[in-house]
Amino acid sequence: MGSELRPCREGRVNLKDAYAEIEEGQLWLYQAHIGANPFANRLDHSPLRKRKLLAHKKQIYKLGQKVQTGGHTIVPLRMYFKDGMVKVEIALVKGKKQYDKRETIAKKDLKRDMEREMGGRQ
Repeated sequence: MGSELRPCREGRVNLKDAYAEIEEGQLWLYQAHIGANPFANRLDHSPLRKRKLLAHKKQIYKLGQKVQTGGHTIVPLRMYFKDGMVKVEIALVKGKKQYDKRETIAKKDLKRDMEREMGGRQ
């Protein structure tokens, strides 16, 4: 929508929890927060609405195959302008395995314990 361009140019975009899905042969972006436009008044957009991403049919098909069979997820990496249009760079990613999650949690606990020990000695 037109009211989304100004916040995009000003960098008021949050892609932290955003992801993309394929519905009925079309690519959609979910949970991408684009801030409100103060000059749009009643014609302003919803900050978290789903947004259609344009891509070639073959690209969407390939992404769909990977998501269905490989357990991958499509996530946006960044938004940028090119020739007056907003582009979204997306990536196909795979989630962590359970043992990776346990390893990460163990490292965090160890780091926290070390900081606690070092903080008490100073």
